[in-house]
Amino acid sequence: MPGAKCTDADEDGCCGGEPLRTSIDQYAGTSVIELNSSHKTGCGTRTSHTAAPNDLKYGCCSRKKSIDSCCSGNLDFATLPPKLEDCSNKECCSDKPSALTARQTITDVAGNPVDTCCTDGGGHADAISDSRCTSDPLGTVPGSKGIRYTRTGTNEFDLEKGEFPVEHVLLSVQGMTCTGCEKTLYGSLDMIPEISNVKTSLLLSQAEFDLSISSATVDTLSTIKAIEKMTGFTCTKMTQSGHVLDLIVDGLASDVAVKDLPSGVSDIAVLDTHTIRITYQPKLVGARDLMSDPFFQSPKLAPVADRPLITSGRAHIRLMLFKAIVSTVLTIPVLVMAWAPIPEHEVIYGAVSLVLATIVQVYVAGPWYISAFNALFFSRLIEMDLLVVLSTTTAYIYSIIAYAFLVSEKPLPTGSFFETSTLLVTLIMVGRLVSGFARQRAVESISIESLQSTTAILTDPLTHEEQEIDARLLQYQDIFKALPDTSIATDGTVIAGTSEVDESMITGEATLVAKNRGSPVVAGSINHSGTLTIRLTRLPGENTIKAIGLMVDEAKSSKTKIQEIADRVATYFIPAILIVTVLVFVIWVAVGKVIRGYDATTACINAMTYAISALIVSCPCAIGLAVPMVLVVAGGVAAKHGLIFKTAETIEIARNLSHVIFDKTGTLTQGLLAVEAEIYPTKQGHILGPMLLGLTNNSKHPVSAAIATHLKSSGVQPEKVESVVSIAGSGIEETWNGSIIRAGNPYWLGVEDLPAIKETLLLGVSMFCVLVNGELVAVFGLEDLLRPDALQVVNELKKRAVKVSIVSGDNEESVRSIAMTLDVPESQIRFRCSPTDKQVYVKEMLASPKSVVMFCGDGTNDAVALAQASIGMHINGGTDIAQGAADAVLVRPALVGIITLMDLSKAFFRRVIFNFTWVFIYNTFAILLAAGAFPNTRISPEFAGLGEIVSVLPVIAIGMQLKWAKFHKSG
Repeated sequence: MPGAKCTDADEDGCCGGEPLRTSIDQYAGTSVIELNSSHKTGCGTRTSHTAAPNDLKYGCCSRKKSIDSCCSGNLDFATLPPKLEDCSNKECCSDKPSALTARQTITDVAGNPVDTCCTDGGGHADAISDSRCTSDPLGTVPGSKGIRYTRTGTNEFDLEKGEFPVEHVLLSVQGMTCTGCEKTLYGSLDMIPEISNVKTSLLLSQAEFDLSISSATVDTLSTIKAIEKMTGFTCTKMTQSGHVLDLIVDGLASDVAVKDLPSGVSDIAVLDTHTIRITYQPKLVGARDLMSDPFFQSPKLAPVADRPLITSGRAHIRLMLFKAIVSTVLTIPVLVMAWAPIPEHEVIYGAVSLVLATIVQVYVAGPWYISAFNALFFSRLIEMDLLVVLSTTTAYIYSIIAYAFLVSEKPLPTGSFFETSTLLVTLIMVGRLVSGFARQRAVESISIESLQSTTAILTDPLTHEEQEIDARLLQYQDIFKALPDTSIATDGTVIAGTSEVDESMITGEATLVAKNRGSPVVAGSINHSGTLTIRLTRLPGENTIKAIGLMVDEAKSSKTKIQEIADRVATYFIPAILIVTVLVFVIWVAVGKVIRGYDATTACINAMTYAISALIVSCPCAIGLAVPMVLVVAGGVAAKHGLIFKTAETIEIARNLSHVIFDKTGTLTQGLLAVEAEIYPTKQGHILGPMLLGLTNNSKHPVSAAIATHLKSSGVQPEKVESVVSIAGSGIEETWNGSIIRAGNPYWLGVEDLPAIKETLLLGVSMFCVLVNGELVAVFGLEDLLRPDALQVVNELKKRAVKVSIVSGDNEESVRSIAMTLDVPESQIRFRCSPTDKQVYVKEMLASPKSVVMFCGDGTNDAVALAQASIGMHINGGTDIAQGAADAVLVRPALVGIITLMDLSKAFFRRVIFNFTWVFIYNTFAILLAAGAFPNTRISPEFAGLGEIVSVLPVIAIGMQLKWAKFHKSG
């Protein structure tokens, strides 16, 4: 589309109205620029990175002063909004383009930096179209779509809505030991007005939320300190976006951090005296470029750090281990003096016991007091720590009182029992250590990011010299080698060599996959016999391993409906225990006085021992862990079988699957289309070969890719094509040399009744037709092969009473042919479906009571249907597994993953039910036993602390057992 010239009388197409809108042609992979028809004029812009000569560039169409992306060099982006007087009144930008100051960027909705400055000539190929055009004093951009003003790579200011900057914060939280702690954390975060969209996870020891920077007094650091004060936990901010590099500098790290940032670097954080963490944009500057930049004072790479999730968890385990050892060492002498047959020196033993018990109570149990009272007063929650504090404090204070009476030579009949409080604290500490260690091991054991190789063999394309480097130093355009029996460093494309690669760690498929020139390879897979030369396509921080890890973590931090029920039960559990404790105390006081004839003091002390036991032996922690423990392990197991589920709800409902709707091309079939028929009704069709190749050459759509491959094999050379418009599910349009070119399926083009089309349709192939000015010039018939496991999976679904449908945009004959092979009833097939038609069909199936519908597609035109279904399953054909619309992803294109998901869901649910059953039986029996409900049998107060180990370990064990369960594998 040529750019429009402006005159003084012209309406301001960019600044006065809606800006140009950009769409992506999904069919042919070409950028498309469209102009709103209501504009009298438009701004010249780029089409396929080419500026229109002699037209307006990237500024505003009017000659009046307007705030655009190319204001004069005096414009200070640190002040929002910019002032009109700072802008030139030229039709584009001034001769002095403005430059963003350090630490500031403009990003699009995807978080990618966009260039806001023009060259002296008024524009360049990669500049954005008028990102800040407005004369609105509030600085808003009419009609803009999410251009954001960003400081230090995190705080966002939405120019469209005029909202306050919002930062998404991810915290590693050290100190959480039970579900009550998680509730305290959630409640505290929820109380802060500036915080929204809160998510917490006990198993991952983390929290995430959106923070609105509504005033100068609100920032991330002060908010984190407030959270720590409210909860008593130690919180550390985790890096969650962008690429980071940890470097050791010669000088002080703080001296480097205060300098203006070099190009491509968005932030520098100080980790310690000589270590800095650089957040950088790898498309602007590479990691090795940063290492050689004198700005960083001859830096060295810092040692590879474990994930914050792992390091914070290990640090907490070490702290608990140390406290457990201290508590044990101090408790043993108290037990010896209380129980061992040694000469009686009650006053001396009492004094020593008092000192040791006080140390245990203050140092080991002290944080429990802080946690309990913070939860009670800040979050209005009664949690497990409060029960521990009440029981241990009761025993401790009573022992002090009894010792005071002993010293005053008026001993109480029961004496003191410091051993009860110290042993109780020790056993609780040991229990939390064991359960925490088990949780940590479970989280670490299913971490897929451990597959990432730490080194890579870099190859110079000119000199062919090889050098082993740290994988963190890889850059875009790098070429690296994979030697036999080594791990592939990151995602890439093979440019030389042949070999077989084991991708089982990523896809779950044990069969070796042949790789040769042009084959994609993924990080973490093992190269076998040959040597492969690979061109990098994704850096380690964004490759398949990283993408899978992020999705698995997202699923772990989400909650199922059954988890929400468990949380509500746990909320009422502790108050119920307190009521039971009071009843136990009252009953035993009555028993002591009325039945046993005790005096009031003895009856109360005896009743207190039963009450303490009942109070402490119960354990709500097991209730809270019953679901997330199994969920964490299930996520890791699924990943090892080549299946990624993004939400916990997916694994919860998949067992009840009632209907699976398949797309055809690329889902039931392999998506490797080949041209089986080629008809040119006119001589013009042969001449248009270069144009057709240019139209389809860069498209990822299987039809376009097949046409391009066929034309290339005939020796056709592509012609450059621009201004392509894609119509999802139908075809593509363009204007070429004054002619209107339309290409796509025959029904959209309205040529299905032509003889050439009818003859080809009888072959049962997919159709691709080309019209020039309404005249049919080319017809291609394409055939696809059924996936090897398609029939097996469809038959297995039928055995499980799961209804199967096929919904496709392809022609009737092609869809019927596939349906006949798979024995799918005619009533359950739909053909010539647009994306909207697919969505409508999914809605119809969901209308049935208790229906759980899965839509399985390859993602090309299936996004709407994937989002509509109960479970959207994306079947991946390459290495791009982060499909936003899907709830689950099959990393390897094998349909048997659907059966695996159903089986895993059933195994997940069975273990969750077992855990809840165990928790109910344990707590019922343990509380009755501790309360003295059984004659001559009870749990002494000092041993009630074993309750956490006894209740939690089976829950953890049954979750871990899922790792060894057998599921369907693709074969």
